[in-house]
Amino acid sequence: MTPEERDELCFLPATDIVTGVADRRLSPVEIVDAVLDRMEEVNPLIGAFCTPAPEQARARAVALADRLARGGTPGPLAGVPLGVKDLIATAGLRTTSGSPAYRDHVPDEDDIVVERSIEAGAVVLGKTNTTEFGYSAVGHNPLFPPSRNPWSTGLTPGGSSAGSAAAVAAGLGPVALGSDGGCSLRVPAAFCELVGFKPSMGRVPVWPGCRDERFPGVSGWESLEHLGVLTRTVADTALMLSVLAGPDPRDRHSIPCHDVDWNTAVRRGTVEGCAGLRIAYSPDLGYLPVDPEVRAVVDDAVSAFRDLGCTVEETEPGWSDPAEAFQALITAETDLTGMRRLIDAHGPSMSPHLVSWMTREWTAQELTDANIARKALTNRMAAFMSRYDILITPTSAVPPFPVGIQGPGRIDGQRVTDTAWIGFNYPASLTGAPAVSLPAGRTPDGLPVGLQLIGGHLADETVLRTAAAYEAIRPWAHRRPSVTGGRAARERTADTVAP
Repeated sequence: MTPEERDELCFLPATDIVTGVADRRLSPVEIVDAVLDRMEEVNPLIGAFCTPAPEQARARAVALADRLARGGTPGPLAGVPLGVKDLIATAGLRTTSGSPAYRDHVPDEDDIVVERSIEAGAVVLGKTNTTEFGYSAVGHNPLFPPSRNPWSTGLTPGGSSAGSAAAVAAGLGPVALGSDGGCSLRVPAAFCELVGFKPSMGRVPVWPGCRDERFPGVSGWESLEHLGVLTRTVADTALMLSVLAGPDPRDRHSIPCHDVDWNTAVRRGTVEGCAGLRIAYSPDLGYLPVDPEVRAVVDDAVSAFRDLGCTVEETEPGWSDPAEAFQALITAETDLTGMRRLIDAHGPSMSPHLVSWMTREWTAQELTDANIARKALTNRMAAFMSRYDILITPTSAVPPFPVGIQGPGRIDGQRVTDTAWIGFNYPASLTGAPAVSLPAGRTPDGLPVGLQLIGGHLADETVLRTAAAYEAIRPWAHRRPSVTGGRAARERTADTVAP
């Protein structure tokens, strides 16, 4: 097999892999071998997988091929190579959460999403890199080399599902599992030109994750954490959710999904299926500074929704910035006692921003005020979304920036905190609303920009349908990065990503 033929297999959508394996045109072993071969070449450049599991992956692919040869029925994810974020438990496979404190932690059971994926025929390739305990929107931690953006390896892929995004963008599997408590699927999707869908709270169950009492230090942001996937196409997102979604008694927040047919939602993503949708566009939510290049790209992308027959109105939703409430709430849902014990034992080797955050004194009033602010936001958002089907915003206020920092200190000339750039993501996180980041286009320097679609309460079907329609008239999955670093990669971007 030539490198070109190998890479064609590596960039196949999951939907094509499943169809090809089912009708015996494709071998799951051939697919997995191609991805593992590319991983050996590319992963050292981008740090996507922190714990690759090539032997395990190939053994599963061989077992699947043998079962199919004996007349077995392929599952809905048969032969699909899958990366798993290092915050998500995998039985027998190291799960470090990006922390020196859990350098050698090996769970004895799978998270539900891993369990369901494997039962459906997916082949786990290994664990993908994350920030320490997920407390950051970039791609570095103190345990492993940083994850890097495949479009330009001097830049971050975003986070905290950093390795998952880098892997999918670079052709190391068509899909990867991730989590999103504040932005951790959507921001890396924006930075890596991917689809990052955060389903409604409870659609995809979480267990044991970091909620396990045997995993001290983090209690899982129980009312905020969402599990989902990073993919190159909306159809692959729907395929994965058709397997992952649905209640489980082990997660008290999980909810039924009989109201959503994930795959049908994508098939309805046409001009006819979206005509008449009411769309609100807010380029800054009324309070966020935005890089002018990002604003220009997203402005242009929004025009596509008018082409789909949607009614688009530029507006401000009318709520205040919930950033402080968000930070207080995730602190309240952290096992502070356990985290501070970890810091006592491992503090000098842990992430400085995490140590600072976890050791500051939080007052009961701050935590109470955060809950009141969350309720006020939920009420305002419900009233606002009663007038619209979709709210569109930028996903990130800035394009990808260099590896190693938490975020820019200035945006559009304004001094900001180093987390201000992710502020567009908080409303959907705090309310549990479905939201997806889609590729909007590129800056003049060729850097990816994402736009975010937010739906009303439990409106997952509407979000996916609209995303699929947008993809149909503004496709992106045919573009592939040249995985090299620095200025040379940026200079090649125009040629690499040309339609």
